[in-house]
Amino acid sequence: MKHAGKARRAAFKLILLALAIPVILGVLWVGAAAAVVILPVLFTIAVIVWVLFACFTLYFFRDPNAKTPTSAHCVVSPGHGKVDVIDEIDEPVFMKGRCHRVSIFLSVIDIHVQNAPISGKVTFLKETEGKYLSALKAAECCQYNENVYIGFDSLEDPGAKLGLKLMAGLIARRIVPFVKVGDEVARGERISLIQFGSRCDIYIPLGHSIKVKLGDKVVGGETVLSSQS
Repeated sequence: MKHAGKARRAAFKLILLALAIPVILGVLWVGAAAAVVILPVLFTIAVIVWVLFACFTLYFFRDPNAKTPTSAHCVVSPGHGKVDVIDEIDEPVFMKGRCHRVSIFLSVIDIHVQNAPISGKVTFLKETEGKYLSALKAAECCQYNENVYIGFDSLEDPGAKLGLKLMAGLIARRIVPFVKVGDEVARGERISLIQFGSRCDIYIPLGHSIKVKLGDKVVGGETVLSSQS
C-alpha cells in the first residue's frame, strides 16, 4: 500500500539518534583511566535505557494495513483512539459553515499513522504553529495547539467537502503529512504520521448520520464514523 514503511523508517531514525548517547559513553569509557568507575556504570544504564526506548519506539510506530470498508458514501476514522467529542460547530476555514465534528484522542499507546477518511482529492493543506498543550484538553488543544489541516473534496459525492485537523500534544511535537495539495487518495490510504500522543478532529457534512458515540474506540481506516443519511 502507498506510504507503507514510512512510520517504521521514522522509528529507526529516532532509534539511531538515541544510540549516540551510549556510543559516546562507550568511547569515553575506553579512553578513560581505570579509576573512573562511573563511566562503565553510566554506559550500562545508557544501553539499558536505549534498548527499552528502541522497543517502545518500534511498538509506537507500528503500522498495520487497514481493512477498509468497501461501501461507498461513508467516512472512516482517520485515526486510532477514543472518541471524546461529538458536536456541531461552525468551521470557517475549509468547510465554510455548520458541520459535524468528531474528535479522537490518541494516547501514547495508540497507532499514530492516520488514514484517509474518504476517497477524495486534497484541495487544502495548512500547517499552523502553536502551543503544545495536553491533547487530553480537547477545547484548548483544538484552539491553540500546533496543527496541520487537510481538506478533501470527495470523489464519490461531487461538491462534498471533508476537513481533518491533526493536532500536536504535550508530547507529540511533529506532524508529518504524507500528502500534498493535488493528491488523490483512496479511503483508508495512509496520509500522515503524528509522533507521540495527539488528537485529530474530523469535520463532516451535516447530511451525514454519525455512527459512533462518546467513548467508542475507533480504528484508523476501518471504523465507520458516519454515512450519508
